[in-house]
Amino acid sequence: MSKSTRKLAAVAVHLFTASGAVWGLFALFEILRGELAFAVVYMLVALTIDSVDGFLARRLAVSEYLPQIDGRRMDDIVDYLNFVIVPCVFIWQAGNVLGPGWLAIPVLASAFGFSQKEAKTDDNFFLGFPSYWNVLAFYLWLFDFSALAGTLWIVGLSIAIFIPLKYLYPSRLENRTLRYFASYSGLLWAIVLGWTALNPETANSYHVAEWSLAYPALYLGLSFKLGGMHRD
Repeated sequence: MSKSTRKLAAVAVHLFTASGAVWGLFALFEILRGELAFAVVYMLVALTIDSVDGFLARRLAVSEYLPQIDGRRMDDIVDYLNFVIVPCVFIWQAGNVLGPGWLAIPVLASAFGFSQKEAKTDDNFFLGFPSYWNVLAFYLWLFDFSALAGTLWIVGLSIAIFIPLKYLYPSRLENRTLRYFASYSGLLWAIVLGWTALNPETANSYHVAEWSLAYPALYLGLSFKLGGMHRD
């Protein structure tokens, strides 16, 4: 590709990353309308974009051809919206927390988590719970957790942000086979979860939400096996 074509490709990748914030905005609109199932779908679209854009940016050498735009900063801004703010509003609307004040805890904890210089380790792991509040929001809602149980989960995972355990960064796994397996199984998980949200009666009859927990369990298992406790 010519240099001008590569610059256009770099712009396209940044627009793709930024579009995650648009899906987050659409999710907020659905949450405020009380349409939580549609909000889940939009949140999953935003999550899928976040899972793919980094690979595209590296593959197309975006930082080389458009150095004046900080893709990492853009990604962090979009992620804070979609992984923290949107799911916190979702959790409140779903009634899975004792009161809105409790949601200040993950908002503040994640602000510190995102701002850590070692938010990602040199060997490509997330350090501390990577603020997957959207995943928590999905399951608190799908399983209709009580407000007390939801609040306990929120407090516990907020504390986990500061515990130096290394969590998997699927698209940066060194083992190529494992990287593809984690990425494609994550895509399948997102599709299944979206279908579950839109078809609750059928999904409940086959316990699809319960089966979908296999992917978060796989993620945590691989994180503890390959990552473990971070040591300086």
